[in-house]
Amino acid sequence: MTNREFYNAIVTANLSDEITEKAQALLAQIDARNEKRASTPSKTAIANAPLKDAIVALFTDEVKTLTAPEVGAHLEVSTQKASALLRQMVEGGVLTAEEVKVPKKGKVKAYSLVG
Repeated sequence: MTNREFYNAIVTANLSDEITEKAQALLAQIDARNEKRASTPSKTAIANAPLKDAIVALFTDEVKTLTAPEVGAHLEVSTQKASALLRQMVEGGVLTAEEVKVPKKGKVKAYSLVG
């Protein structure tokens, strides 16, 4: 049982006014904490911002499409890191992804700027 579930159970049980008010105050604290967490970027997001800017710069330097290994090689990061950043940028609407056929590799995702 989570704290939120516990406090909600106390509020709905209607034990006493004092207990109900305390549970509602604690629920408000949980909501305030969650709102603050949602609006503040994480340390990882802050660290990845320059890498995302560098990825956009790669695509504006006359390169139309790149795969994750190519982006990783340009930025000197692992393919997994590049792939994760590229996926985030696709979800954010900055890049588009499409499957392309690469000789001796099969189908891989190629990324390009939106627009």
